[in-house]
Amino acid sequence: MSFRTLASALTVLIPSGLMAQQVAGNPLKHEPVPTATAITAGDLMTRLYIFADDSMQGREVGTKGHLMGTRYIASELERLGLQPAGDNGTFYQDFGLVEKRIDPASRMSVGAKDLTMRSDFLIFPAVGLPLVGKSFDAQDVPVVYGGKLGDVNLISPAAAAGKLVLFAPADGPQGWQFWGRFGPAQYGQYREAAGLLIAALDLAPPQLAGFLLSGQIDTVTSGEPEPSIALAYVSSAVAETLMGGGLVGLLPGAEHSNATVVGGARVTPTFGPGRNVVAIVPGTDEVLRHQYVALGAHTDHDGFSTLTEHDSLRAFNTVVQPGGAEDTGKQPTPAQLDTVRVRLDSLRAIRPARPDSIMNGADDDGSGSMALLELAEYFTENPARRSILFVWHAGEEKGLFGSAWYTDHPTVPRDSIVTNVNLDMIGRGDSADIPGGSSAYVQLIGSRKLSTQLGDLVEEVNTQGNHGFVFDYQFDAEGHPQQYYCRSDHYEYARYGIPIVFITTGSHPDYHMVTDEPQYIDFDKYVRVTDFVMDLTRTVANLDSRPVVDKEKPDPKGQCRQ
Repeated sequence: MSFRTLASALTVLIPSGLMAQQVAGNPLKHEPVPTATAITAGDLMTRLYIFADDSMQGREVGTKGHLMGTRYIASELERLGLQPAGDNGTFYQDFGLVEKRIDPASRMSVGAKDLTMRSDFLIFPAVGLPLVGKSFDAQDVPVVYGGKLGDVNLISPAAAAGKLVLFAPADGPQGWQFWGRFGPAQYGQYREAAGLLIAALDLAPPQLAGFLLSGQIDTVTSGEPEPSIALAYVSSAVAETLMGGGLVGLLPGAEHSNATVVGGARVTPTFGPGRNVVAIVPGTDEVLRHQYVALGAHTDHDGFSTLTEHDSLRAFNTVVQPGGAEDTGKQPTPAQLDTVRVRLDSLRAIRPARPDSIMNGADDDGSGSMALLELAEYFTENPARRSILFVWHAGEEKGLFGSAWYTDHPTVPRDSIVTNVNLDMIGRGDSADIPGGSSAYVQLIGSRKLSTQLGDLVEEVNTQGNHGFVFDYQFDAEGHPQQYYCRSDHYEYARYGIPIVFITTGSHPDYHMVTDEPQYIDFDKYVRVTDFVMDLTRTVANLDSRPVVDKEKPDPKGQCRQ
């Protein structure tokens, strides 16, 4: 699942008693065995241990490791005899990527004071580009207070035009995060501003600097790029200097005309390959075979992280940061540290330290990707009336790039896709992973956002097929702060009015961590979820009529709002 990864660089060496949290019986390595048509836990284990192996180097999009992962999928599709549906008769749909990296020598000053990168300010390269020539050169431009992120009443776009706009962080422990509360639709309203600043640098975890300075990735498009906006974090001290005092009590639109800001953000672009994998199992009905049920998952993860000790990190996250990267920055209590030490001690009793730096992404989204491969093998021998379209998307972790590219450049007529079923993290979800989790726990998101009928079908398949899952809809709620509806590939289909259902077993302590490895996957549950997806796909593919869209369709070029 997409998250602007702030992977923990913890070096806390805490001993190891986490084995009670590990799924019993999963080895560190697994010898592959031949797969069969039937959907089995053994097949999924074989596939996932290959795909999430260290040799794939964390499958970061644009890298050799990601191309290795897509090559494995394509080779399996060719072996199984699926129909290529990429470009030029191949399984691949290629698109360009560019990494935008801020030069650490970039400078910024307020009045006569020179600011220091990391401690005083941090520039967002993905937002500030393609402003290669433009930066925070705002001398003689008023600094204006924009309001608090997440509030309804922010400065109007007209009042922000031509000014440097400073926003206060949102309330709460994650208030430093601006995405979700202040995404492209929000900051896009301020295109006429000289730049946007967020006074949250003091609240952000220390890993943020490394994340932003490591570069951000975007797709390479033809034509003139859309105007972009310079955006940066600043410290509270810088914010007070800009506004002549604290932000408490200020109203949006308040100005401090004496502050002048000068700066320049130099950017070095690096280009690389993006690659979707696309295949079709043709339908059996002469008419309905020209319609498609699209099954999707993403193949990329986050490559390499700071070298850390595997068991120490896992012990720490299980106790202190149970949401993994979602909880990055939480500070442990003394009692929690004691618990972590006990757990790590018990692990040290059975194995030595394990230095680790590869973000294998076994659950995210190796589990979804390999479920699709298992389903591809099943449907080649058991086709349905409609065709099944399999799309392995690239670049989900960096901003849904592959699914956006595919839905903007579909290899089948876009209006022939009747449903998209998105699988992202479907191999976990017990009580050790998430509150309320169990062997029956599954999260559903978006199943009724466009089609009531599709949402009802999902429930009926679960009941009539005796799958026994208990669906959690809490993350599907309007306005939910996690914004999961907007954070995975299904939304790129939904924006075009295609009914979707996002199936996931939820977050866990290994989310976007080096510890997301096959040894922690619940393969018994994983095969049950995959079997449910097969049943749902077959049901939709065999309907006499496509699922009815009875909800308002979004603007395909607008900002996702949950």
